[in-house]
Formats: sequence, structure tokens, C-alpha cells
Amino acid sequence: SKYRNAILEPIEESLEASFRDVCDEYGYEILALHISPDHVHLFLSAHPKHSPSEIVRTVKSITAREMWEQHEPFLEEYLWGGGFWEESYYVGTAGDVSTETVEQYIERTEHV
Repeated sequence: SKYRNAILEPIEESLEASFRDVCDEYGYEILALHISPDHVHLFLSAHPKHSPSEIVRTVKSITAREMWEQHEPFLEEYLWGGGFWEESYYVGTAGDVSTETVEQYIERTEHV
């Protein structure tokens, strides 16, 4: 989240639904999703025609807009300037690594 504020827990259900809706709409398959109080780990599969930066831009912009629409009074207490997500993000590729291996990695890095 913007400024790494621990704001995601109270809106976790609607944020997860938003991630799932966006991924369904754009044809991305969520393999693992973990929402921490101040950040998200998302492991997904997408057609190679979608670049990682395009996927991140799409998912972050739509989920941010939806969270502001659904939770504006709550978010205004913690965020200013209309932002929701930090600009930075990490993208890695899994190649032949199993979903189970990536899920274990996400669990181990939960507090990062």
C-alpha cells in the first residue's frame, strides 16, 4: 500500500474480490494470493502477449480505483493525494517451478 501503511486487513475481502475480478476479466490465472496488512504477494499465470509491467499496471490501477470507490472514508484517514499502491513493485518469473514452491516462498516472505 502507499507509504506501506497497514491498511489492507480491514478491506481484505473486497481487495481479494477485486484482484479476482480483474484477473478474470483480463485472462490472468491467480495461482496464489496473499494479502498482508501493508502489501500483497500475487502469483499468477498470463499469456506471454501480456508483459509483466502491463499486468502490474492493469491490476494496480483497477484495484486502486475500486478500493477508493468502496472504502473512501476509511482510506482518506491514511492516504492522501489519491494514491493507493506504492509505485514500486517486484516481478519475478517462475519458469518450471511448481505452484507449491512459489506458495511456500510467499509464506516464508510474508513479513517482507
